[in-house]
Amino acid sequence: MSSCFNGGISISLFGESHGKGIGVVLDNLPSGEVIDLEKIGAFMARRAPKKDGTSTTRNEKDIPEILSGLYEGRTTGTPLAAVIFNTDQHSGDYGNISHIARPAHADYTGFLRYNGANDPRGGGHFSGRITAPLCFAGAVCAQILKHRGITTGAHIQSIKDVADERFDPVNVTAEQLEQVKSRHFPTLSETAEEKMREVINAARMDLNSVGGIVECAVVGFPAGIGSPMMDGLENVISQLVFAIPAVKGIEFGNGFDCADIFGSDNNDDFTVRDGKIVTKTNNHGGILGGISSGMPIIFRAAFKPTPSISRPQNSVDFKDMTDRELIIKGRHDPCVVPRAVPCVEAALNIALVSALLKNPRI
Repeated sequence: MSSCFNGGISISLFGESHGKGIGVVLDNLPSGEVIDLEKIGAFMARRAPKKDGTSTTRNEKDIPEILSGLYEGRTTGTPLAAVIFNTDQHSGDYGNISHIARPAHADYTGFLRYNGANDPRGGGHFSGRITAPLCFAGAVCAQILKHRGITTGAHIQSIKDVADERFDPVNVTAEQLEQVKSRHFPTLSETAEEKMREVINAARMDLNSVGGIVECAVVGFPAGIGSPMMDGLENVISQLVFAIPAVKGIEFGNGFDCADIFGSDNNDDFTVRDGKIVTKTNNHGGILGGISSGMPIIFRAAFKPTPSISRPQNSVDFKDMTDRELIIKGRHDPCVVPRAVPCVEAALNIALVSALLKNPRI
């Protein structure tokens, strides 16, 4: 199924943006893992609308109701199922465009794929709303990783043409990752935050939207985890990151910049430090041949501008095959990037737990 991931663990996402609820089932989690529900709530709150003009005014509590798989605060090893009930849908906002293709949305392609039977309200199953249960799954996996001394974290690398500082690819620490996660607007630089807010609010006032880049890092992940070719660590991380609807690109380490330099500049020299084999630089982003090197894992995900903008746009009615002018109503983020930061972490957490459990060395 398209909404399932199968690896060392399996997850299945379900629900629609304006349906009764959304949720996730996680299977093959290790048993006996202590799960703190307050920490899950804190993780998911980072995805919630910011109420500061930078995101939607839709007000969902996003409190997961756990149906199975957790007993007395520990995972049972059987499927962990959670549902999040929708309470603030405005489905009437979509009545006039149920068969008009919103530019950059999946309305037309979803109509084709499911022969017109899909739920179009708020994007249905294609909506960013489905990242709420993804974050629940990622929050569970974050605690499993933490039990093993592994920390993940992310920040806003850029909004449109305003850039933040980058993580130090060699020396980023768990403390730095935890610190940026505690920020309401997750940037490393306060100056960058101010400028980013200005760009987002200017787009909102102009009935427009902007995109950006999220940078994510991992420290404490052991070397030798992953596989070559089709099941490489980069492959698995990318598959899950692309489950976030607005993601359009991903790069690891030096990424696309390595295409413009010599091999002598891109190669990372090996050395022994404190009894461990490390690299002096980390252009490879912590992964070589699909397998972790023991260096911090670093990658960046590019997000497109929010497709739903309030400006008139040219489109078509794909039922009667006529040209139409489209004006989108409803409540939408002028930029999804600030709320997407924990979503990227969540996708990464699921990938890393899956890789650890699938590896015969663990």
